[in-house]
Amino acid sequence: MDKLGYIEIRITGSKGNLELKPDTYDIREVIPIIEHAENLLFPGDKKERPIISYKIEEGSVRHIFKTGIQAVIGFNAIIASISTHQNIDFLDLNTAKAIEAFQETAIKKDYTFNITTSLTETNNLKIDTSTHFVRNTSYWADAEFYFYGKITNAGGKDKANIHIVTEELGTVYIETPQKFLAEREENLLYKTFGIRAVGKQNSETGEIDKSSLRFLDLIDYNKKYDEKYLKDLRQRAMNWLTNIDPDEWLKEIRGYNV
Repeated sequence: MDKLGYIEIRITGSKGNLELKPDTYDIREVIPIIEHAENLLFPGDKKERPIISYKIEEGSVRHIFKTGIQAVIGFNAIIASISTHQNIDFLDLNTAKAIEAFQETAIKKDYTFNITTSLTETNNLKIDTSTHFVRNTSYWADAEFYFYGKITNAGGKDKANIHIVTEELGTVYIETPQKFLAEREENLLYKTFGIRAVGKQNSETGEIDKSSLRFLDLIDYNKKYDEKYLKDLRQRAMNWLTNIDPDEWLKEIRGYNV
């Protein structure tokens, strides 16, 4: 990686009589911060993302995430927009959820988050009990979707789901009833199917909340080229056209006969 930068998530507060610092900051609190930071920097497909390194430092608790400078520059612009508009509805879903999680923690534990970057003229996003970074749920409505692709995994000990690799959205995880998977005699893995599912969709941007998807139905999907079927369709169309006077049909389409 040629040029690096970093984002910093600084958390101030206390735990009872103890000042918040790395020695009083439990590992259970570190894990979600790391997950949220990845979504802040790379909210989309993470397979091709550059390396993100991590360290924790004194100064209350300072989480430092180092990665490619391009991602840091982009993130600096995002926190500027959030600070200016005091709103997160315009963000990609994963980014909005990360900010929303920080807001929830700030309220529950009376923490203050200050998010900055390594850039000389960095912007600053402050999240505390006085801010209200929560998505407007009226933008998200139930919708039905059809996903086509190869199933690469199906099952789960507690919460079963199907993993289907699609061309448009990459791998999609769909919550699926265990009963359906248990009663399915055919092995689904590495075969192409369609899945009908329901989930949340942003009514303004069309973005799908992929974490909300729930299974409705499995659709057999055969991409095999069927010459006979297409020939029959062409023949039926030709028979329909032979009964039409082209001149009269054009006049009707253009509204001349009205």
